[in-house]
Amino acid sequence: MLARLCSAALRGLDARAVDVEVDLSKGLPRWSMVGLADASVREAKDRVRAAMLNSGFEFPLAHITVNLAPADLRKDGSYFDLPVAMGLLLASKQINTETTMPMLLGELALDGRLNAVKGVLPLVLFAREQGMDAVVVPQENAAEASLVEGICILAADSLLAVAQHLSGAVVLSPYVMDAEVVEAHSDADLDFSDVRGQQQAKRALEIAAAGEHHVLMSGAPGVGKSMLAMRFPSILPRLTAEQRLQVARIYSLHNNDDYN
Repeated sequence: MLARLCSAALRGLDARAVDVEVDLSKGLPRWSMVGLADASVREAKDRVRAAMLNSGFEFPLAHITVNLAPADLRKDGSYFDLPVAMGLLLASKQINTETTMPMLLGELALDGRLNAVKGVLPLVLFAREQGMDAVVVPQENAAEASLVEGICILAADSLLAVAQHLSGAVVLSPYVMDAEVVEAHSDADLDFSDVRGQQQAKRALEIAAAGEHHVLMSGAPGVGKSMLAMRFPSILPRLTAEQRLQVARIYSLHNNDDYN
């Protein structure tokens, strides 16, 4: 039995389409993953197996082949855990989907929980560009993913919750970011006028802001580089919606803490 799900691989700030194919065939129990996957993807075998068993499912005793196509595109990142696990459940007929298959993103803990992953924002943008209706993400990534308009964000906390949603037993509600969270991310508390002294540095930053120049700060610890850099945005023009997404893409790939 073969199951096929749509996913994507990150390439810089963009993403490229990847098909996650899971095939179960007769033979001695064996796991084979092909498709130029790095170590974090290949290690999915142990995470997926433990997560399925601890979520009340059976791990198929068959010859399991997982193919990440195209074969010449390098894949990295633990967010392939969820689509691989769901492919196994579909291929082994432990669940039957009753809804249109969304893009699935998430790293599995051994007890079946979904852990946050990096790079969710460019992946959700890719899903929207491909015309997908919805994306399932870990609960901790939901606020970040909801920055993308025009696509439904479904936040889940476990493999079981995703399986129940796809089978129609339980429906995941679309995530809506709390208004207070939006305000906290949109309003800066630091102002350039708070800086006392540092006249030469302030003058240089004002010229850079007016002329749209790049800035490189260099100096000994404690001279005020971070203080100035944190307040520099307060004298810059407000970003457009598209510019905010471009900046958020970089943060998404670097760290998820700003969205938690």
